[in-house]
Amino acid sequence: MAAATELALPWGDVWGQGDAVAALQAAASDPAQLAHAWLITGPPGSGRSTLAYAFAAALIAEPGDEAAMRQVLAGTHPDLTALRTEGVVITIRDARALVERSYFSPSLGRYRVIVMEDADRMVERTSNVLLKALEEPPEKTVWILCAPSDADLLPTIRSRVRMLRLREPDVADVARLITARTGVDAAVAEQSARLAQRHIGMAQRLATDDASRRRRESTLRDVLAVRGVSDAVEVAGRVVAAATDDAKALTAERDEAEREALLRTLGIAPGAPVPPAVRGQLNALQDDQKRRATRSLRDGIDRVLTDLESMYRDALMLQFGRGDDLINLELADDLRSLATAWTPDRTLVVLDRIAATRTNLQGNAAPLLALESMLITVASGRTP
Repeated sequence: MAAATELALPWGDVWGQGDAVAALQAAASDPAQLAHAWLITGPPGSGRSTLAYAFAAALIAEPGDEAAMRQVLAGTHPDLTALRTEGVVITIRDARALVERSYFSPSLGRYRVIVMEDADRMVERTSNVLLKALEEPPEKTVWILCAPSDADLLPTIRSRVRMLRLREPDVADVARLITARTGVDAAVAEQSARLAQRHIGMAQRLATDDASRRRRESTLRDVLAVRGVSDAVEVAGRVVAAATDDAKALTAERDEAEREALLRTLGIAPGAPVPPAVRGQLNALQDDQKRRATRSLRDGIDRVLTDLESMYRDALMLQFGRGDDLINLELADDLRSLATAWTPDRTLVVLDRIAATRTNLQGNAAPLLALESMLITVASGRTP
């Protein structure tokens, strides 16, 4: 597999996706191969957004114009419009703003490019806003949508885009990349890549943060120890509390910096009272920050559920005599005991319940209640 450093700008940060890069390089250099709208799909951590911005840079900049390419990659080029929602869903207002920008001609570059990083977060009404823009785009506008799977988008959207599926890297490949990027020990890199299930960003976090690795293992052991309703309630509370603390740590500093920047823009000195005339702008900022915090919390809980799926997947593999490809090797003894104590049917019930809980959380279910219900299924083997 080619290392990222072997690729010239703007593809240098794209890793392990040689076929996809070749297809997009050809499209960027040959108008006959360029579709007006693209959908890049792949599992979380596979580099969808990184590839999308590299493609955008290749489309906007003239060949060899590294300054323009770097400007696109930094997100500051006037012919690039990007949306990465920090809320739970992409709003109709956000989609309409993208559509409006898509009808502008390029100001400096060869094309105007619209990147939507989280296209799977569009509800049906929002998707409908995009349909006409995707069906009849301006000649010099290219849309790039990113999602985990094409099934996450409506058929009417899928029929209007060219799809590009990214490959999943091997654990060993991700481990080598993490070692090269961070300098961590090869054993730690392998463990992190395996536990992150080849999600590059999560693997890097686990490799460089001992507390994250310990917290992950502690959570899984807590769930393995659940035996009744009281255990389920206690463990669910701890999971939500830990996810809430993580979300606050990720957003608190940024929230305060955004508030101070807005107050400076409005000419309000630090500590001075906020005039009634501008409180609406401050309230709007606070609403956006609350939506971002909600998404961060739900993403954190979803990551815990993904880890639990990997654990019970390992148990099911052991029940069928397949112990050579475990994700959670550190829990192998506990998982063998679980595999012996449970039937495969019970393990499948739990896996189905975890998947249903992930879906429910995407539909704004209360996190604590959803986790309590799921853990009761873990304890009893029955769906409440």
